[in-house]
Amino acid sequence: MRIMVMLYYVFILVFLFKLGFAFGVLYAIVGCYVTYLILVVLTTRILVFLLKPFRQPRVISEILGGVILGPSVLGRSDTFTNAVFPLNSVTVLETMANIGLLYFLFLVGVEMDIAVIRHTGRKAIFIAFAGMILPFLMGISFSFLLHERTQGVKQGTFILFLGVALSVTAFPVLARILAELKLLNTEIGRIAMSSALINDMCAWVLLALAIALAENENVDISTLWVVLSCGGFIMFCVYVVRPLVSWIIQKTPEGEPVSDFYISVILTGVMVSGFITDALGTHSVFGAFIFGLVIPNGPLGVTLIERLEDFVSGIFLPLFFAISGLKTSIGVIDGADTWGILALVIVLACAGKVAGTLLVALLYQIPFYDGVTLGFLMNTKGLVEMIVLNVGKDQKVLDDKSFAIMVVVALVMTAVITPAVTIIYKPARRFAPYKGRTILKSKPDSELRTLVCIHTPKNVPTIINLLEASNPTSMSPLSIYVLHLVELTGRASAMLIVHNSRRSGRPAANRTQAQSDHIINAFETFEQHATYVSVQPLTAISPYPTMHEDICSVAEDKRVAFIILPFHKQQTVDGGMEATNPAYRVINQNVLANAPCSVGILVDRGLSASTRIAGNEVGHHIAVVFIGGPDDREALAYAWRMSTHPGNTLTVLRFLDGTDNTNPPPSTSDPGVLTVVTDSKRDKQQDDEFINKFKTKIANDESISYNERVVRNAEETVAVIRSVDMEHDLFIVGRGQGTVSPLTAGLTEWSECPELGAIGDLLASSDYAMAVSVLVIQHYAGSEMEDFAASPDSPKNHNETFQRSSPIPSPRGRVLPPPISVTVPGWNWTRMYPMGQELACARSNHLNTQVYPKHKTKKNPSNLSHSPATQN
Repeated sequence: MRIMVMLYYVFILVFLFKLGFAFGVLYAIVGCYVTYLILVVLTTRILVFLLKPFRQPRVISEILGGVILGPSVLGRSDTFTNAVFPLNSVTVLETMANIGLLYFLFLVGVEMDIAVIRHTGRKAIFIAFAGMILPFLMGISFSFLLHERTQGVKQGTFILFLGVALSVTAFPVLARILAELKLLNTEIGRIAMSSALINDMCAWVLLALAIALAENENVDISTLWVVLSCGGFIMFCVYVVRPLVSWIIQKTPEGEPVSDFYISVILTGVMVSGFITDALGTHSVFGAFIFGLVIPNGPLGVTLIERLEDFVSGIFLPLFFAISGLKTSIGVIDGADTWGILALVIVLACAGKVAGTLLVALLYQIPFYDGVTLGFLMNTKGLVEMIVLNVGKDQKVLDDKSFAIMVVVALVMTAVITPAVTIIYKPARRFAPYKGRTILKSKPDSELRTLVCIHTPKNVPTIINLLEASNPTSMSPLSIYVLHLVELTGRASAMLIVHNSRRSGRPAANRTQAQSDHIINAFETFEQHATYVSVQPLTAISPYPTMHEDICSVAEDKRVAFIILPFHKQQTVDGGMEATNPAYRVINQNVLANAPCSVGILVDRGLSASTRIAGNEVGHHIAVVFIGGPDDREALAYAWRMSTHPGNTLTVLRFLDGTDNTNPPPSTSDPGVLTVVTDSKRDKQQDDEFINKFKTKIANDESISYNERVVRNAEETVAVIRSVDMEHDLFIVGRGQGTVSPLTAGLTEWSECPELGAIGDLLASSDYAMAVSVLVIQHYAGSEMEDFAASPDSPKNHNETFQRSSPIPSPRGRVLPPPISVTVPGWNWTRMYPMGQELACARSNHLNTQVYPKHKTKKNPSNLSHSPATQN
């Protein structure tokens, strides 16, 4: 398939060339500019397709595309150069590329939030500066070698340009690499992004200074004038432009799109800002970047990004990289000594970055291999370096040979990052072990941490009713993490948004934000009206195939004991069940296979607050089908907790095997058979012990009834379940994963949804007469091995690595992994990086457990040794 797609692109290229060369019609129809634009886009797309298996960032394909079209490869042919790139067209192409660069840097400014820098931890700041100083010193050293081969260039200016080019870290490209390597939500990813943001801001300051020096022969009053004028322009943007833009936002009615007139005014302001900074003596992109940086958070920034991003980053930006490639002639790097210098620059520049980063990392007790990995990540090159090199070449600071060497250095240093990190960094589970991975093993006097996953607002009512019926108390409060799952479409990196506990009041910028606002409002209302409940809303934006990784990562990071997932089918008007999205089922299956705790799949058939009792409390009639095994014990443990609610009633229906098992099984040497027999006996013993304790505790509780039924096969099991009275509105059953029982033999083969188990699939089936909601629970299989694990909240546990100390830098709008020390009020949708390399400033809000007042309930779960709560 890959070869066929490549051949398709090649065919289009050949067709265009033949059309242009044979008939001379191409230029007459579309013009030289559009022809070149088509060639650039096609070449870039082909290279992106070819390099995708190697997980290379897109910037590599864009620069290589320009190099291939330039004098290094295809440009060697005079026929090709004269036909495609006549001299009178290069100026037009370069002008359009610079305009595209201008608006791209404006978008970068719109997406960045420099306010997070003052919240950044010292670790990230020192790593950023250490990663800049050593490469900068390396650049000074190499500048003496290269300057001998460059005539007519001031040594100081040459040193500054080379130092900036080697020391800079490309923040957008790094975000894309971390997302590709699935490190964006890790501690090392957060540190890398924080450091890269600081590095990026320093690079812009150094670039402005380098341009000022390049424009003036000597460091005199003219250079000082350029620096002071740029400072004045920044003050003008902050104190004049920003209030004006804020006024525009205030003039826009809530919920209404921003006027096209205002959008046009702002886009015109980008060009004016570029003209002003160019006239002041620095580069025009500096003005566009500062102008974008002062755009306030809110719908205006989102509108600008949505309207410009695809066009600018998809068409104009590849044009800029291609123009850079056209200026690159690899052939000028001749001679063994020049290639030796090139190799030396690559090795030592990369080593300097790694060494500086590693030194600070070790001082902060970051593991050695993590520090090396961080150093490689900080070697990422991209847009800022290419701007530095292009400005240096335009200002005659860099000649053709120096420019070509530095372009190759940028390509090689960026290309080796992904394979190097893949080889060096072998992340193990870095979270402190904790006992509360299951409901059954949780302590009765600790909070129950639950992760609730929501696809659409339709999932909200039933899940809230289920949580309300879970009976949060003063001794065992309920800590709920609400994760809104949103499919990532057309973007290159996944995001995790950590919302503020209260909305900012801004109107929703799009449908996704509107849904999130609706979900947040519903759960915040639940939190306000319920007692002993705390809620933390989050939004995960990622592709469906990898969405389970976000769910499991949040569950691990928040130390939850229970994940609740909505079933992929919803009830229809006629009472049947229909699939809403097949991808939801795949997500559920992947979470079941990878979850770090117990998991429940909720089949929603309208678990509403229909029954009212004294005190306006909700009552539910709950039934548990208990056949045996760890999943059934976990299901009964959760139902037991729910039964402590004053309004709930619980019916436990235990099935006993009535077949004749007096004859011993035939002898066998098969270890698999022996293992199954041993596991079955152990499960039977644990079932009996748990049931006996359960019956002892509920002896005087009239709201709980326990019944045993002796059956011999699956048919009798189904008949008994169907005979259960119609008063129950919720069934809680175990999935039965890994449990072999003759009482359900044959049911699995007929299951439509094996992820629900035999009994769960039966109850969720459209053919089942009883239209009740079903909660299917899978017990965390690894909990038996963690009896001696440390509690994460224990003061004796000094090695917790899950507590974040460094915040997440971010563009202001689509979001970054959850930082724990950065606070940005409200729901931002503030900023994102173009080219799909978006991140956002996530806010973090610890849900500190409150000291609740005493609250009398009908039953106190603290005296139930097996009633669940959750981990410390």
